[in-house]
Amino acid sequence: MAVRPDILMAKCATVMYNLTPESFKPINQTTRKGKKQMSDTLAFLEKFKGASEKMKQSAPDMMKGFGGLFLNVMKDGALKTKQKELIALGIAVAQRCEPCIHLHVPKCLDAGNTPAEILEAAGVAVMMQGGPAYAHIPVVMEALEALAPKS
Repeated sequence: MAVRPDILMAKCATVMYNLTPESFKPINQTTRKGKKQMSDTLAFLEKFKGASEKMKQSAPDMMKGFGGLFLNVMKDGALKTKQKELIALGIAVAQRCEPCIHLHVPKCLDAGNTPAEILEAAGVAVMMQGGPAYAHIPVVMEALEALAPKS
């Protein structure tokens, strides 16, 4: 029987950091006024689109240079894009870069990774980085939740 990552994380948090399982509940919750609150991930991605357009206008050479680097590094080679995105996410978690997490979780999904693979890669970052990375796993989980297909 497979262990659910959300249950495992909640149990570990309870023991290690005195957190309650409620700490891992979805961020995408209804506010007190009854309105649906946009998830951090979806709000970030929406805002980032506009910021990217402004950056293209304000710093086109930087955007072109970074975009070219990104496309060339992340394309299939000895490692497939699917694997490279997991590495990028692991580094984002280890570096505690929330914008990077918000950007790479959807890229991981688009590259064909499953939520279980994504959480496992994030877990490797925790093992390498320790507690500070562990504290960012809820950001990865929220991003997966926000990007999950609606049924």
